[in-house]
Amino acid sequence: FPSQLKSQAPGSAEELRCLQVLNQQPEGSSLEELSSSQGCLKLASTVKAYVATVSPGPGEDGRAPEAWRSYFNTSEGQLPPKIAGKPSAHLTLHPQSLAQDGRSQRFGNLSQSCRHAITHWGHSSLHSHMQNMTYRAGRLRVEHPGKYYVYSQIYFRYRGAGRDSGPQQLVQCIQWQPAHSPPVLLLKGVGTKCWAPEADYGLHALYQGGLFELRAGDELFVSVSSLAIDSNDAAASYFGAFRLDL
Repeated sequence: FPSQLKSQAPGSAEELRCLQVLNQQPEGSSLEELSSSQGCLKLASTVKAYVATVSPGPGEDGRAPEAWRSYFNTSEGQLPPKIAGKPSAHLTLHPQSLAQDGRSQRFGNLSQSCRHAITHWGHSSLHSHMQNMTYRAGRLRVEHPGKYYVYSQIYFRYRGAGRDSGPQQLVQCIQWQPAHSPPVLLLKGVGTKCWAPEADYGLHALYQGGLFELRAGDELFVSVSSLAIDSNDAAASYFGAFRLDL
């Protein structure tokens, strides 16, 4: 439409007057009633042609479709309904919170290899977000059923003074807990590290992800074999899920 207007003569007081007349014209008026000016008639014809191209045809009752009428229901001052986004969440590890994790019995009987549940995730920071899902005390709750890609990464950090001399096994688990049921292991990542005796620290990241069918009310959480984790880097340890419409 802007390109069509630009193809006409440059804007003038006459065109502005024509637009004002168009705005005041009652519905159903013919173009010839607007003005004897050929420029005004041409402008009105351009506007009418554009409206015809973007307006949907009438329904069986001769009225515009309900979706179109509700979108442009300006007579009641209503705004178009906001389209809800797909359920998704990306949580990052809360700094300095690991000392409080792993102590709660609310997560049920977890296997020895993944006995420490992480209960403090950040969900409203620069690195995190949550949409159409809910979070509470370490658990990510599904509100809308569907196929979800669930993922997590944990950045384990061992300092030299507290390290064992031999190989060390690191485990990260993503647990699924249906409503009123014990947790079920969805994913399990394992890494074995031999830390160099002369190193000041050791770092090792475990990532895992998978696609699962989840129902409304299902909850997800992460548990680990050890709470020796780097909690000061929001980009290193995270947990999330998003729905895929397949």
